[in-house]
Amino acid sequence: MKKMYTMLMMAMMGLMTMSLTSCEEDEAIAYTLEGTWKGNMYISSEWDGRYYDATYSEITFLKDPRTYSSGSGYWVDYYSKAPWDYVANHIDWRVDFGTIYIYFVEEGTSMEIRDYRLNADRFSGYIYDNGTNVDFELYNVSRPYYDNYRWGYDSWDYDYYWSRTRGAGVDSTTTVEKPKRIIRNAK
Repeated sequence: MKKMYTMLMMAMMGLMTMSLTSCEEDEAIAYTLEGTWKGNMYISSEWDGRYYDATYSEITFLKDPRTYSSGSGYWVDYYSKAPWDYVANHIDWRVDFGTIYIYFVEEGTSMEIRDYRLNADRFSGYIYDNGTNVDFELYNVSRPYYDNYRWGYDSWDYDYYWSRTRGAGVDSTTTVEKPKRIIRNAK
């Protein structure tokens, strides 16, 4: 009986070690993600029965200081041959067991990023959305440097006023059909 108790306790300790390691790994991923990334996500938008491929995307991950592995930010896809210049969304994101989950606030949709490579300068891998997966490659263009702020003196907010669409033929202030972001092989 004592041998069985010892084996059970060893198994429990092993499981606890793995769960704590995952939290630390998720926190490290979130810390590395923090900042602005720019590159090709191979994103398209559908509008009025036509598909338009994004020229490049820019994603900003803002880490929530009260949590270990989540935050908010924004995702902007830029277009060159579409009736709009860009499509922008606020995002909420989290890292859970190494998978990055992104929720698009204005669209009410989600996607996952798995099987990726991430370091301080480069972020590449695969986006998964409703059974479709597309590769991407982003480069870091800025990181927050918190030592540059005069803490306690200035009031500043993270209010980003991005309209969802802008450009010829589409007015973001009226209630017209907005382009729908889709993932497809745009290469």
